Amino acid sequence: MWAVWRTGLTEFRPLLVSYGGGVNLHAWMMADFTSVRSKLLDSVIRLVPQDRWHEQVDGGGATIAGLLLHIARHHDLAVNAVIRSHPALFLINREPLGLSAAPLSVGLSESEDHQATASIEPRALVEYINAVFDQTAEWLAHLGDLVLDIEPHTELRLSTHAGLERHELPWLYSMWEGKQLWWLVQWPVIGHGHAHIGEAISIRNRMGLSPF
Repeated sequence: MWAVWRTGLTEFRPLLVSYGGGVNLHAWMMADFTSVRSKLLDSVIRLVPQDRWHEQVDGGGATIAGLLLHIARHHDLAVNAVIRSHPALFLINREPLGLSAAPLSVGLSESEDHQATASIEPRALVEYINAVFDQTAEWLAHLGDLVLDIEPHTELRLSTHAGLERHELPWLYSMWEGKQLWWLVQWPVIGHGHAHIGEAISIRNRMGLSPF
């Protein structure tokens, strides 16, 4: 059983409290990370035809393409740019995605830029999503519990490895800076991922594509 410590709207950390058995944070992260990927693939990507990914259901709101880009971009930034201090995968996938003319901040805002996302090539988007999840799976598999409290230099890494600037995304910098590694996995990758997958499933259902 997990005990939960809440320190703010999006800050929540499962404390390692177990009753009758040993549970560790790394194992929990691996399990929940796997559930995010399988839910995204099985409930959205496989069920919504790609020719409908740019459709605004009910005449407005987010699109499947926009949500998938948004999920992958936050995940990519958190793990590759901030935690691992590597170039964000978006930088090499930008052109295949059809976003070479878009700003480097495209897809990060909670409000979709429909003019930009309308140019997204669905097959390239699936390849980008898979690359992001594959990189994280490989990295997370070898992660130990002892490194989870490390606090990376978020501002420097967002600017250096993703080409972003604080004045463009002040809300993102202020939310992520000062956070430890466990938070950068638990919120941008897992919590944020689950939230927007739920939104995508709602769109899928309003398209009349629910499997139930």
